[in-house]
Parts: sequence; structure tokens; C-alpha cells
Amino acid sequence: MNMYTFTGRLGRDQETRYTQSGMAICSFTVAVDYGFGDNKGTNWVRCSLFGKRAEGRLPGYLLKGTQVAISGELRVREYDDKDGNRRTSIDLSVNELDLIGGRNDQSGGSYPQQSGRQQAPPQQQHTQPQPAAAPQPQPAEDPFANTPDFTPPPADDDIPF
Repeated sequence: MNMYTFTGRLGRDQETRYTQSGMAICSFTVAVDYGFGDNKGTNWVRCSLFGKRAEGRLPGYLLKGTQVAISGELRVREYDDKDGNRRTSIDLSVNELDLIGGRNDQSGGSYPQQSGRQQAPPQQQHTQPQPAAAPQPQPAEDPFANTPDFTPPPADDDIPF
């Protein structure tokens, strides 16, 4: 079984593109930290969602800095860059994705705004009169208050357990 599960932060906003057959592909890159102290480092994982999941609401929340938990099928590929250097890429076909943190931005909001949308003006808060507190119900009488005390049956030492 080839399954890779990790948490990290998006290094850039997601990009959605379409194949010639019309299938959507949502791509994004996640920074995964490892180690500590002088041995601390970061792996960059290229992640992809395909089909209906790439077209839904989720891509609108996949913005730079968003913390995610991801699980999927891992592929490691090697290629030559434009300068002829040998490079390695870690690619993940996403099976499961959870948003586990808000976006790290100045506004402190936990839900990122989609680009291209205008933000609605802030709503004014109106104070409405509060209804008078309803009287608290009185505790009901104990229905077993007038019953005779329960006495356990006599102990029987012949019980087989």
C-alpha cells in the first residue's frame, strides 16, 4: 500500500486547470517540516486533486499559509531542469484533505477570502430587547418518597458463579 499522510502549510495559492477532456485538476504545494534544531528542514510536496473534488468549494480555501492534513498516493519522480541539473519531485495524488487551521494573515480571520470577490460591508450590530426571564420550573416531587424501603433478597451461597 502506497499511502503518505502529513500535515503542513500551503506554500502558494492553489491553481485549477482543465485537461482537454474537461477534467479539473487543482494543484498546490505544501511545506512539510521535519527534524528540529540544526537538523530542521522542509520537504515540498506537490499535491493534486482531480475531477469533482477539484471543482467544488474546497479549492477556494486552499490559499497560501493555510494549514492542512493530507493523505494520498505518493510518487517520486526525477527530471532534468532547464540548466541540465538532476532534480527530484515529490508528487501526491490527494485522497483525503482536512483544513486544520486558519490562514496566517494580518486580519486574523479563520476563513480565507476567495480572490476576485468583493467583501460585503460589515453588518451593524443592533441590540434587541431581551425577553424577561421565564420562571424556573420547580423540581417535581420524588415519586418514590412514599414507597417502602427496598430490602435486598437474602444472600444465597448456592449460586454457581
